[in-house]
Amino acid sequence: MHKLIFILALFSFGYSSAQHKPLDAVTIQRIKEGVSQVSKKTSTISSDFTQEKEMSILNDKIITTGKFYFKKDQLLRWEYIHPFAYIITIRGDVITILDEGTIKSFNTKSNKVFSEVNRIIIGSVNGTLLDDASFTADFNKNNSHFIVSLTPVSAVVKESLDRIAIYFNKTDYTVDKLEMYESAGDFTRITFTNKQINQPISDEIFILH
Repeated sequence: MHKLIFILALFSFGYSSAQHKPLDAVTIQRIKEGVSQVSKKTSTISSDFTQEKEMSILNDKIITTGKFYFKKDQLLRWEYIHPFAYIITIRGDVITILDEGTIKSFNTKSNKVFSEVNRIIIGSVNGTLLDDASFTADFNKNNSHFIVSLTPVSAVVKESLDRIAIYFNKTDYTVDKLEMYESAGDFTRITFTNKQINQPISDEIFILH
């Protein structure tokens, strides 16, 4: 069970305090259309990522780095490389974890919370969360990004998540950063760098042995 809790923590990202400017209806519609068009054209994504985690029970940040892979429609791989090796893959409704040579799998349909987490992860990557009725959306911008702050409507999600912030690059509408607040107050941020779009990725990379 502690591994399942850890998965949820991986995707609990903190909301930035940087100044944001609210957007008008025309700009909001342009963002939705831009994200939708990019999503339709994107079949694969690979990138490096840095995860910063702040927990109320710890004084220092936990910083980890690794590789991220996405392939349409529901294939994800989070490979943590430093300071520890840890891999999580998502294939449809199945989450698989490789930790210290041990592989464990969980079906998200057996747990409402992790079913929601799975949907949030996929929706964050492909942009479908922007029109998800399970969230209310607030659109803002800073100098380099359009920022969509999503507040969950579902009571199930509210138990563990206060809100999500997705940072879309103003130039190409891809996701540069994901942030959320956990209901318990813990903070995490994941930043994507060195993104490669629509480069070949084998299905094998999403299968753990």
